[in-house]
Amino acid sequence: MAGSPSDQAGEQRLQKILATAGVGSRRACEELIAAGRVTVNGRRAVLGDRADPRTAEIYVDGERIVTDTTKLYLALHKPRGVVSTMSDERGRPGIADLLGQGPNATSSRPPLPGRVYHVGRLDADSEGLLLLTNDGDLAHRLTHPSYGVPKTYLAEVPGPVPRRVGRLLRQGVELDDGLAKADSFRVVDATPRTALVEITLHEGRKHIVRRMLEHVGHPVSRLIRTKVGPVSLGDLKPGRWRHLTRTELSALFAAARDH
Repeated sequence: MAGSPSDQAGEQRLQKILATAGVGSRRACEELIAAGRVTVNGRRAVLGDRADPRTAEIYVDGERIVTDTTKLYLALHKPRGVVSTMSDERGRPGIADLLGQGPNATSSRPPLPGRVYHVGRLDADSEGLLLLTNDGDLAHRLTHPSYGVPKTYLAEVPGPVPRRVGRLLRQGVELDDGLAKADSFRVVDATPRTALVEITLHEGRKHIVRRMLEHVGHPVSRLIRTKVGPVSLGDLKPGRWRHLTRTELSALFAAARDH
């Protein structure tokens, strides 16, 4: 882990970095290192190693450990009517307001220690899961279609929905800006007049889900994003946010890893 004096200035003992990240006590982290269960920047670590927690890629048993304490990773349930911007020139409620950082702040929680930015968007009429972070590299990987990170939505549409609709969407439909394919599609619930469908895809063109479903004759009346990669909306209430868990973060990094 040697480097120039300027590089070494930010380095710490590996067991301290792991303990600060919540992996365990320093003694427990020393045992993990001694057992060969820790890698740093692709190399198996040994006792005595040092690293810079701001830049090192550290894994324990194959699980990525986020060690840069300045990085924030949040899950937010964006309500309908809130725009996916940190500030809005027209004064509409936005994401920053839900975080307690905007002019129309609604959060009673203590302010975040830094600014975060939304990963992708949901239009004002849509709701559900938005990821927020100040990790620009991860945000890029999660939004770029080449990494293939899937997103799952629930949509309320006119029913009934024939079986051929799912087949058409999985095969791909030709929209104004090119072919769009669903990774998966299923009917979750149905009444004689409406249906709740689940659709998963790994791209983020504007209004893509609404346009795909309208193309096959089932325009969306309500749209909720329930999942981004391995992170689920779960029971997070509209307008609320939470920090991602260590397990979610590790799975998210794995999903956005280089091919």
